[in-house]
Order: sequence, then C-alpha cells, then structure tokens
Amino acid sequence: MHQGNGAKPTKAPPEDHERSLAFAQIALGQIKALRQEASPRNYEIWYAYARGFNTSLNQMINELLSRNGNLSEADLERIHTTFFSPARITDRIDTVGSRVADEISQVMAMIDAAAGTAQNYSENLAGMSEKISSAKDREGLRTIVESLVQTTNDMHQTNNSLELKLNASKQEINQLQENLEAVRTESLTDPMTGLANRKFFDDALTTAMAEAVERGEPLSLMMIDIDHFKTFNDTYGHQTGDQVLRLVASSLKQNVKGQDVAARYGGEEFSVILPNTLLRAGVTVGDHIRRAVMAKELIKRSTGQHLGRITVSVGVATLRRGDNAQSLIERADSCLYGAKRNGRNRVVCEADAELIAGDTSKVA
Repeated sequence: MHQGNGAKPTKAPPEDHERSLAFAQIALGQIKALRQEASPRNYEIWYAYARGFNTSLNQMINELLSRNGNLSEADLERIHTTFFSPARITDRIDTVGSRVADEISQVMAMIDAAAGTAQNYSENLAGMSEKISSAKDREGLRTIVESLVQTTNDMHQTNNSLELKLNASKQEINQLQENLEAVRTESLTDPMTGLANRKFFDDALTTAMAEAVERGEPLSLMMIDIDHFKTFNDTYGHQTGDQVLRLVASSLKQNVKGQDVAARYGGEEFSVILPNTLLRAGVTVGDHIRRAVMAKELIKRSTGQHLGRITVSVGVATLRRGDNAQSLIERADSCLYGAKRNGRNRVVCEADAELIAGDTSKVA
C-alpha cells in the first residue's frame, strides 16, 4: 500500500442520490427561470449543463445566454442535436460512407468506359492490319497509317484523361477515409479529457482480457477516483471542476505507455488497462499517477487564485482464471473504495486484504 496525507471519509452512497437530485433541481430551476417548456429534451440539456462535465455544451449555452439573454427553440434544438442525438455520429458515418460508395461507382464506370475504348482500339488495329495487307499503292498506305496515328493519339488522350480522373478519385477516397477515421476516433474519445471514453474502454478491456488468456500473460486493471471532487465543484464552480478532470487526465497520459489504455470511466472516475503487467507493477504505475496528480497545484484560470492540490485514490486488481470484465472491474472498484475508506490519496491492491475488507460503502 502506498499512501499520503488524507482525511477520514465522510461520504456514503446516499449522497450520490442527493447529488443527482441537486443537479435535477438546478436543471428545473433553469427551465423555470427561462420560462421554457419542461420537456425531456430541455431537461436533458439543463441536467447536463448542471453537471458541468461537457465544456463545449456549457460554453455554447453561456455564450448564447450572454448574447441573447435566453435560448430560443431553435437554439435548444441545435444544442440537443449537436450534443445529445445518438444518431449524430451514425448519420455522419452514413454520409461519408455514401460518398465513398459514389466515388467507387464513378471509378467503376470510368474503368468500364476505358475497357470499351480499349476494345475499340484493338478492333481498329486489327482492321488497319487487314487494310495494310490489301493496300495497292503508296497513297492508300499513307492514308491508312495517318488513320492509325490519329487512332493512337485519341487512345493516348483517353488514357491521360482516365489517369487524371482516377487520381482525383483516389485523393477523394483517401480524404473520405480520413474523415471516417476522424468520426470513429471522435465516437471513442471523451471530449472533456481527450482520453478514451467508456465505450472504447469496454471494448478494449474485453479484447485485452482475451489476449492475456490466449498468451498466458498477466493483466492488471486500475480504477482511479478524484478525492473530494464534489467539494471542488460546489466551492469553485463547474469550470474549475472541468480543470480538475483535465489535470488528472494529463497525469494519466504522462504515466501510461505502449499498450496501456487510459479512459474516463464516468464522472470523476478513470480507469487504466495494463496488459502484460503484474499486480505489483500495476501498483507502481498507480502510485506514479497518484504522485503526479498531487504534485500539480491547481490555479483558477479566471482569477489566478491558488486552490491548492488535489489527490486521487487508486485501486488495482489483476486478472484471475474465470474472470469476466464485470468481475475484474468489481474487484478493482473494491480496492479503490478500500483506498477511500483508509484515508484517500493512496493505492490499494488485492494483496492489501486488510484494507479492502469491511464496509463496502462508496465514498467520495
């Protein structure tokens, strides 16, 4: 076990319920204050705004409110389409995919046309060969040769035109492939922190576990939670809370290497998949992350005020025979909350049985 200074835990699971109710009250308060319809769409927008985890959403709303004093129906619809519509990314993928299909169809049409032109050229050559054989004088032969030269020039121009069109289509398809990759990356990335999102984490963990079993290699999983995160949000505001999330994400990026996968698991909780890593090595990585976070002093950007330092609690579990993703995550979570109960700002692993046992209540 690795530890630093920490306070006695004070938060129990009911506070998660209270916290969600607080967000709900803020959302409904905004709807009432702005005299908007209390529709599911509007509630979803304002609840996400109250949570403050989506910087881009909050920035757009704040700018609109600052400029217009309210959000129009068009504003609300645009916000919802931009940030919440589950079909948004799918639609973009379908659009790009359709354009790729169109380009391929055009290429196939060009190839078919070129094949027809080549066939005609071949037939012309065969006809010219017969005419040359039957030519009776020099003038007739000259006419045949001139016709052959003209046919060859026409074929050369056709080939040049085809090459230009194929190159243009190749560039367009390459650009569309890059667009598809960008959309795919966006769909798997948490916009707040730049880390992998929960969807990517779920898929990556399943794959990593299967590969570890197949290769007979160890695999460790780390769960990380920011200590007293709610206090930062309540005391200094959501923008400072966003800054805290990005600070922790930066520390993760600096301390994971190679095949390791760092993700935002949800809210203020993060996770790191550590392929081919034994439990104690995972603890070492966790402690590097803990120390890196604690070493950074938080400064409120709007005022320059020094807000002190933040800490994280870390739990580490290792893959066992018969594990599935849920069982491995649950054990890492148990270690995480063991770290919380024993003072926070520390790393607890499965080998620290005396710290994991006891009350399994989650604390902040």
